Amino acid sequence: MLIDAQGLRRVYRMGETEVAALRGLDLQVDQGEFVSIMGPSGSGKSTLMHLLGCLDRPSDGRYTLDGVEMQTLDDRELSRLRNRKVGFVFQSFNLIPQLSVIENVELPLVYSGVLLSERRERASELLHAVGLGERQWHRPNELSGGECQRTAIARALVNQPRLVLADEPTGNLDSKTGRSILEILQGLHTRGTTILLVTHDPSVAAWSQRIVHMLDGRIDSDHKIEQVRART
Repeated sequence: MLIDAQGLRRVYRMGETEVAALRGLDLQVDQGEFVSIMGPSGSGKSTLMHLLGCLDRPSDGRYTLDGVEMQTLDDRELSRLRNRKVGFVFQSFNLIPQLSVIENVELPLVYSGVLLSERRERASELLHAVGLGERQWHRPNELSGGECQRTAIARALVNQPRLVLADEPTGNLDSKTGRSILEILQGLHTRGTTILLVTHDPSVAAWSQRIVHMLDGRIDSDHKIEQVRART
């Protein structure tokens, strides 16, 4: 099992008021699964993704990622684990505008202390794999939305993570470009990468093999699905 979350709670304090974003949530995900997380705004989807990606800590509960309990790690160890095990793809891309495409993709390897020659080779290979081999020295403002998202996917994969967290990765894209991004994610899943995808769109969720619905900080339903997406 890659993800084992038990009784996760996350409470935010706003002045004298406490807001519970997660209310005792349990979730288990096996290595190699493709899971979509759905639910209305305010249901706790993004909070859950931040906890599962080790960007935040729960107020209560237990979270184990690839056999490592998060509660046992200090901030530096947590950052190191996040860098090694998790890749992130966001709706807003989160590319650094001053850097070229290949420099953006290399960034996680810089934090891992990988030498320039190796990180450049690995970043270039991934950019060719997502169809951006000819664009690697461009800046993000010279790319289309789809090209920015493919850059973000390459960056998410450069450290060969066990888990990819994608938060509305097609939200800012037209349907044709969004489909190409989903095809890349599906290809990663086929090769054994675990994918957790947050989406509001049922047609996007249909690319996964399991859908988790959230409501009011809890899991409302969790079921496997028949993949019925069209190939035309």
